[in-house]
Amino acid sequence: MLAACIEFCVKERVMQGHKDLLVWQKAMDLVTSIYRLTRAFPKEELYGLTAQIRRAAVSIPSNIAEGHALKQTQAYMRHLAIASGSLAELQTQLEIADRLGYLRSEDRKVLGQADEVGRMLAGLRRSLKVPEAHACASALNPES
Repeated sequence: MLAACIEFCVKERVMQGHKDLLVWQKAMDLVTSIYRLTRAFPKEELYGLTAQIRRAAVSIPSNIAEGHALKQTQAYMRHLAIASGSLAELQTQLEIADRLGYLRSEDRKVLGQADEVGRMLAGLRRSLKVPEAHACASALNPES
């Protein structure tokens, strides 16, 4: 446990900003994939499903970044919850696009990317629920 505490503290000092977060990087990759995918959607969807999908995708890394920048765990958790909600919205809209026949077989890899971001967001949210101070105190004083 002490080793985990030390590793956490070292990582916190090394990590400068949201761009260092792997979940943010993967969410940015997802946005890029979404923009490429939606270019092939019918033109009549430009202000409908295309815009909604793009907006939901952009919201994910944006909320991760904004929450991280606030440097307050409660605010960060709230922004990660919003990012998770945007991801669920995106996954629903992708399902709609698939049912309408807008997704080609090669486009379906974006569903896996979305799932990966979802797992990473869930893990990050879980890790923030355990107060670091308590974890470090427990590591330093196993009797408590």
